[in-house]
Amino acid sequence: MSKIISIIIPYFKIFDENYIRETIQQETGLKNFHFVILKKSIDARKKNIYYHLKVLVSKSEVDSEVFSFQPKFQNINKSSRVVHIIGAGPAGLFAALKCLEYGIKPVIIEQGKNVKDRRRDLANITKKGVVNPHSNYCFGEGGAGTYSDGKLYTRSNKRGDVDAILKYLVYFGASSEILIDTHPHIGTNKLPHIIEKIRETIIENGGEIYFQHQWIDFTLNNDKNKIKTIIVKNLVDNQIIEIPCENLIVATGHSARSVYLMLHQKGIYLEFKPFAIGVRVEHPQDWIDTIQYHCSNNNELLDKRTYLPPARYTLVHTENNFSAFSFCMCPGGIIAPCATDVSEVVTNGWSPSKRNNPFANSGIVVSIKENVLKDAKNNPLAGMYYQQSIEQKCFDLGGKNLFAPAQRLTDFISENTSASLPDCSYRPGISSVNLKECLPEYIFSSLKKAFIQFDKKMKGFITESAVVVAPESRTSSPVRIPRDKNSFQHLQIKNLYPCAEGAGYAGGIVSAAIDGVNIVNAISVLSF
Repeated sequence: MSKIISIIIPYFKIFDENYIRETIQQETGLKNFHFVILKKSIDARKKNIYYHLKVLVSKSEVDSEVFSFQPKFQNINKSSRVVHIIGAGPAGLFAALKCLEYGIKPVIIEQGKNVKDRRRDLANITKKGVVNPHSNYCFGEGGAGTYSDGKLYTRSNKRGDVDAILKYLVYFGASSEILIDTHPHIGTNKLPHIIEKIRETIIENGGEIYFQHQWIDFTLNNDKNKIKTIIVKNLVDNQIIEIPCENLIVATGHSARSVYLMLHQKGIYLEFKPFAIGVRVEHPQDWIDTIQYHCSNNNELLDKRTYLPPARYTLVHTENNFSAFSFCMCPGGIIAPCATDVSEVVTNGWSPSKRNNPFANSGIVVSIKENVLKDAKNNPLAGMYYQQSIEQKCFDLGGKNLFAPAQRLTDFISENTSASLPDCSYRPGISSVNLKECLPEYIFSSLKKAFIQFDKKMKGFITESAVVVAPESRTSSPVRIPRDKNSFQHLQIKNLYPCAEGAGYAGGIVSAAIDGVNIVNAISVLSF
């Protein structure tokens, strides 16, 4: 007999198993029992900081299989059922894994390189300011999340089984801690190895993956309501390949502008989708820890760090005409150069698994809705062009070569160009620029108002040691590829399945993976 209970313990008792056991005993009245922690979260809203624990308690030994998972993949070498998948990000990879469970052969087409070879292109971005438009932080095996943090926190429970996705990741090598932490995180240093194991599993069971192959066109049947073939370009030898296609999952991620352009030019129905644009704000991690953990001196900070992870924050401010919020907060992280083409600057953030870098950074972004852009009603690509124009302006004003325009947070508030800039994790580097020149007035003024309010909620947020780096512009897709809510098929093309972030239906690794799984579930029922 077992049951799940919730307990609260002081933060400094998190490693004290005897104290946890005594707390469980007081809560349940049991004397002899076994237990395992199922979920763990921190409550640091007040001076007294606590851990909230969800615990499985049993009179007999707790089943060691409580966190285990064993997927049942089929070998599909001889399968006549084939699904083509554009994109090898989390949506595409998890769609392929689900195909294997149904006995369907997945064939993945990915314009980028495999996860190991991507590293050279990332090094060229960081060290030389050179962008490979097909292989970068956004494009390549594993998708954008592989080298930009590996955060697994999601509010997508209504869309599917979050724990199932996390168990897949543990099966492929992630720490079982991701099943326990309220804000699970793998880390950029560990996620590539997990992605490699997923790829090996797909290939070992008969699936196919083609790297450095770009989807450039397609043909339709006579009724113009189904894709007949997809046309792919081999980026190594420039060979053009035409492939018969029964079902096509488009899981290209939020930055595949060439796909949006192709679909629009072919007359495929698209929609403007609300998104967000802003900046990355970076503080010393010590500063964020001191604020969030209510530390009065360095000794107290050092003591709390023994029991608490690097602090994070979530901030939001809404007025009548705008909403600004923190996005992808990275404790102990690095600001990464995430441009996908020449003549643009794009920033994002990531953290290693230990989150032990000296800085904390977060996107602070402003919602861009249809009313902000005059032509959004008539042009589904209006948001994409708006996004692109800001990135190009930041490239020019930053001094080119991927240097990012930046400003001390205090100078951002006073609208003064910074005479000097603090140390910053962004490489290739930052240039002192008045960000009012880089950002549209709507975004700049909204951010300024939000920062002032954030400082009231989190006293000390506005400080000279904080630097604002522009732009954070790839929060989500500015375009939606609409689909039927039940069949997941495009409203116009029956065997086209828009998927995850690039289609406007997910945001992050876990929700994208869930969407890929859901689509294959639908295909298994509707097709073949």
